[in-house]
Amino acid sequence: MFEKILIANRGEIACRVIRTAKKLGIATVAVYSDADAQAQHVKLADEAIYIGESPAAQSYLQIDRIIQAAKNTGAQAIHPGYGFLSENDQFALACQDNNIVFIGPPVDAILAMGLKATSKALMEKAGVPLTPGYHGTNQDADFLKQQADNIGYPVLIKASAGGGGKGMRLVERSEDFLSSLASCKSEARSSFGNEDVLIERYVIQPRHIEVQVFGDTHGNYVHLFERDCSVQRRHQKVLEEAPAPKMPEDKLEAMRQAAIDAARAVNYVGAGTVEFIVEQDGTAYFMEMNTRLQVEHPVTEMITGQDLVEWQLRVAFGEPLPKQQHELQIHGHALEARVYAEEPEKGFIPAIGQISYLHYPEQSDCVRVDSGIVEGDEISTYYDPMIAKLIVWGKNREAALTQMHHALGQFHVDGLGNNIAFLDRLVLCDSFKNAHLDTGLIQREEEFLLKPSADIRAELVVSAALIELLSHQAQNPVPSNPVWQQQAFWRLNQQNSHTVQLQRNGINLKIQFSTQDQGFVASYNGQQIQIQGQLVDAHTLALQLAGKQQKLAFSQSEQGITLFQNGQSYKFNYLKSDFNNQDEQGTENNLIAPMPGVITQVLVAANDKVKKDDVLMTLEAMKIEYSIRAPHDGIIASSYFQKGDQVKAGDELVEFQPLAEEVA
Repeated sequence: MFEKILIANRGEIACRVIRTAKKLGIATVAVYSDADAQAQHVKLADEAIYIGESPAAQSYLQIDRIIQAAKNTGAQAIHPGYGFLSENDQFALACQDNNIVFIGPPVDAILAMGLKATSKALMEKAGVPLTPGYHGTNQDADFLKQQADNIGYPVLIKASAGGGGKGMRLVERSEDFLSSLASCKSEARSSFGNEDVLIERYVIQPRHIEVQVFGDTHGNYVHLFERDCSVQRRHQKVLEEAPAPKMPEDKLEAMRQAAIDAARAVNYVGAGTVEFIVEQDGTAYFMEMNTRLQVEHPVTEMITGQDLVEWQLRVAFGEPLPKQQHELQIHGHALEARVYAEEPEKGFIPAIGQISYLHYPEQSDCVRVDSGIVEGDEISTYYDPMIAKLIVWGKNREAALTQMHHALGQFHVDGLGNNIAFLDRLVLCDSFKNAHLDTGLIQREEEFLLKPSADIRAELVVSAALIELLSHQAQNPVPSNPVWQQQAFWRLNQQNSHTVQLQRNGINLKIQFSTQDQGFVASYNGQQIQIQGQLVDAHTLALQLAGKQQKLAFSQSEQGITLFQNGQSYKFNYLKSDFNNQDEQGTENNLIAPMPGVITQVLVAANDKVKKDDVLMTLEAMKIEYSIRAPHDGIIASSYFQKGDQVKAGDELVEFQPLAEEVA
């Protein structure tokens, strides 16, 4: 086995690889950028090498620096993780040229599967089922339109070199084809440096199912069953599970066999994932092959009991596959939720900043957390805003759903926005519970998922106020001699009435506590609530409310209190006196950046006339592009930034003057 490997990645996947390497007694080398100097993967590795500035293009994508780091440290092999250079043929070739083992497939396999059109042609030859479409080299616009007309609408135009949901256009009518083609080619050219496209029939209500395959250098191939990754937004996976529920067994077997045929057709070695677009009746069509480990690989590990990173290392070292097909079985059901620093209610914009409080669910054989983030870490603009992956196992799907709901309830994040509450509602929604799965599930359940009730129970308001009261008492203690104390919460020479004022969603809340022999009577919003409790530690309130004993998790900061209950979080701000309530109308015409990022297009200049909803500029951050639109018909007074400029959240982008309404 290897004695030392370098991990050309960061975050949770780097930590994940280090964990298996330690188990096998393999020394590890981490690489890091400026932003990651104090990151967990750096602390966990045996050695760490600095490779450049924070932007990935200046660090994690620097092939020469990574190769040099491997040579300087004596690393025999490089694990690329996922993303960054994991599917880069030039990187795999550079490893080969420097006698360093690339823990991944051969260069030829990466090249064969890297371009969608090339891979589809190969798959067709191997007998792998394809979505009806055109995958050829003729890129003449009129010819492509003719092909689309023959396939029948709706069709999907896809950038051949695309990925991550970019370079795709849905066309529902023949007359819209040419304009959509031009737009798709333009995006493909700027994003991938390759404007070639392919055309496919658009499958209505498709499921997204992928099969985990493995090959070795001895000609052996196996599959480790499938994962359903249908729950997506903007073509990005949100929830994954294994095995795929409510699928006919014969269709699954056909898909698994097709995946092995696909791997064999390119002489594949190592871990790979063959992705299929699947009709509701289970008919599957090859979509693409990812020539690396997937983000969602833990659900496969949970149902098979296999360590896929260990498999990768053994195969890369030249060993045969650890198991043959007949030795692999499915045990139970697993789910993975991707916990992100983002704000679902604001269009899922990434949340940037410091995590002031972070509590992971307790891990066991049934609950696993893969992360590279700890409390106090910053979520920056430079990398993906994933906090952690939460993976659970149950003896069946129903048990796994219960486990996931419980684990999300124990996952607490404060200091910045996150999607935990959204994920919990997703697990509880009817479509997901009943396995009515397709890639439009989130849109279909949007009302339930993104518009939770604004109402909050009086008991929670009172509990938050009690935390503030008890915290204040703890900071201002009375003498500890029991002679000077009466019953809990009632002390001699202390006032027996307290008022706590909080704010939630801009609404002021006033809670009055009267001391009793046992605890308090809280008066709030015309209600009288009997409550008693004590602070167990800095983040737990033990309370008795309405005859029921319970524990409530919370976090406190200078700004206020956050309660965590059943996967939801409730923020209360301390009420601050505002003596300078200035008129804010003066800024309403200055459009501001919703988040930090880079300006990718500026489509207007000073004195330009624009219509309502016209795109003025585009902003990119963390793989997502946002359009800044005109709020009304108007004139651009000033545009403050150019293409390529970095902006901070809240920066004024343009000064906008609405057109005066015409008088009849």
